[in-house]
Parts: sequence; C-alpha cells; structure tokens
Amino acid sequence: MPIRVMLVDDQVLLRTGFKMVLAAQEDMEVTAEAGDGVEALDVLRSTAVDVVLMDVRMPRLDGVETTRRICQGGAGGPGAPKVLILTTFDLDEYAFSGLKAGAAGFMLKDVPPDELLAAIRAVHSGDAVVAPSTTRRLLDRFITLLPTPDRSAHPEIDHLTEREREVLMLIAQGLSNGEIAGQLFVSEATVKTHVGRILAKLRLRDRVQAVVLAYETGLVRAGGR
Repeated sequence: MPIRVMLVDDQVLLRTGFKMVLAAQEDMEVTAEAGDGVEALDVLRSTAVDVVLMDVRMPRLDGVETTRRICQGGAGGPGAPKVLILTTFDLDEYAFSGLKAGAAGFMLKDVPPDELLAAIRAVHSGDAVVAPSTTRRLLDRFITLLPTPDRSAHPEIDHLTEREREVLMLIAQGLSNGEIAGQLFVSEATVKTHVGRILAKLRLRDRVQAVVLAYETGLVRAGGR
C-alpha cells in the first residue's frame, strides 16, 4: 500500500506544491489536508493517515501542540500517524519542542524534494529524521551524554579517502549537500556520491548516524571542528 500522507499547513499554495511532489511518487498518496491543528485533529478522527507533514506556526492550534495530541492518541487512536514537522524557521525551540511532543522528524521547508521524500519514507518505517543544521546543534547540546571520543572503536573510518573524510566533517558541522558543494567547489551530484560512499563504507543508515559517528571518533567536537 502507498504511504498515506496528510498535509497540515495554513498556506494553501505550499500544500499544493507539496501535493504535486508527492503525487508523482508511486509509493505515496495525499489522503487528507488541513489548514490548522484543530482541523487536522478533526480530519484524523475519520481518515486513515500514515505520515503527517506538520507546519509549526498556524492559527487556532499550532503544530507543536497538534503533534502532542496526535502522538498521545488524541487523534487516530493507537495507530496514530507519524509526524514530520516542516517549518520555515530553523529555530532550536521549534525542534526541541516538536521532538519532545513526539514528532518523528524535523525538517525545513526549503529541503530538496528528494530529501523530503526520503524523510517521509524514513519516518514511516520507524526512523527519526532531523535537518542537518539542527542535528549538529542537538548534539552540541547533549555531547556530554556521548562516550569519550575513541577512533579505535570505528576502524572502518580509516577506509575513507581524504575527500570522503572532509565531506564527513562538513556533514557533522551541519552543512547540507548544497552547502558542502559550494565550500568544496564541486557539484551537488558529486557530494551525493561521496555521501553515499561514506554511508556504505561506514555501514551507516543515514546522515544522522554519520554525524554521531563523527563525534564518537573525535573528528569533530562540540562547538567547533
């Protein structure tokens, strides 16, 4: 069955754009829309949804409180959908509040379409997805909870080429593929190739795991390179 997606955003134009992107995917379909949290909770009582793309700033009921009610079973019961928060504002307060409320992911609205689609599939399968810049700041805040850096625990990191190690460090600093491409003066397609090889060599599932490993091995440290 295709992934059933609900769009919750008070801007009709944005919902239309997201709907066009999702409609082109064979494994996804938009089954519901809402202009604010109150309407979303009402629609979810009678509509089956797997993943909700949730805006933060909305009238009547904002995205964080709506997410909390959905994840606590206030809508949809035990089979409540996964929530992926999409916001224009890259603010820690939104990320922390949304994830604490139970969201499975936090992404910015300017995310490239392929990354958005990958995020929807990831949260649907049970994974968590966080925007690169937010991932870095989250780890900086909670770095004391991570083990003491120990590169010997990950000998596979020595299999990376010098360029792949450079890309990994930039990923860990919170840069997107486009930003990495600009800094290294290469195409974004080249960066995607490097990222794929890094994940394969290190046997990692996604960028979030790559960032954590970079901290664990001491390639990067809180607040700096």
